[in-house]
Amino acid sequence: MENNKKVAFVTGGTRGIGKSIVEKLGLDGYIVGFNYVNSDIQANELEKDLLSKGIESFSVKFDVSNYEETEKAFSEIYEKYGHIDVLVNNAGITRDKLFIRMKENDFDDVIDINLKGVFNCTKQVVRKMTKQKYGRIINMSSLAGLVGNIGQVNYSASKAGVVGMTKTLAAELGAYGITVNAIAPGFIKTDMTDALSDKIQEKIIESVPMKSVGLPEDISNMVSYLAGDYGRYITGQVISIDGGLSSI
Repeated sequence: MENNKKVAFVTGGTRGIGKSIVEKLGLDGYIVGFNYVNSDIQANELEKDLLSKGIESFSVKFDVSNYEETEKAFSEIYEKYGHIDVLVNNAGITRDKLFIRMKENDFDDVIDINLKGVFNCTKQVVRKMTKQKYGRIINMSSLAGLVGNIGQVNYSASKAGVVGMTKTLAAELGAYGITVNAIAPGFIKTDMTDALSDKIQEKIIESVPMKSVGLPEDISNMVSYLAGDYGRYITGQVISIDGGLSSI
């Protein structure tokens, strides 16, 4: 089935930065889909909220680290909508520990979702995007993937890997009208950061040149820009949104 509206798909779209991206792309006029792994209730509530705002959306439950599940999910999306124009690889987890205490599964789990998940999902859209001569792929990296962070060897490695994939894919796919970029958020206010103690948050904020935390909207606004016509000649870039933290 074909439709005239552009379709965007966001992995890890039920909360935090992912949810903000889903809402922004929906308001931009896309049919917007998102994946989730655990909470059916949370996904259903988000779809209802989007519908109340006049946004057409859909959700798909699958694990991005599982190639077979990912392939099946994207096949169903293509069968229903005919095309995917924007892919945002946002799904990610942390298993923070100092390296000396980090276990093999702590490393493997983070790499499987944060890095291999980008491979699995991107693999499902690239061939069709090359045929339609159009596509926007936006990958979520992190400040930790650019400068490192104590206790995040696994996370930093996964997000640095996303940078390498982004630059290589941009070089391979540019001739087909496909842009591939990455966004590297710094300290952004989400459920995950809210769980940190006030003392830790204050220490982090003090280290940020702008002396404030970022908001999910700071990320979703950049996704919107890169996904739209204004971003047509931007590819292979890693855009830091961190209040200047990576500049010091």
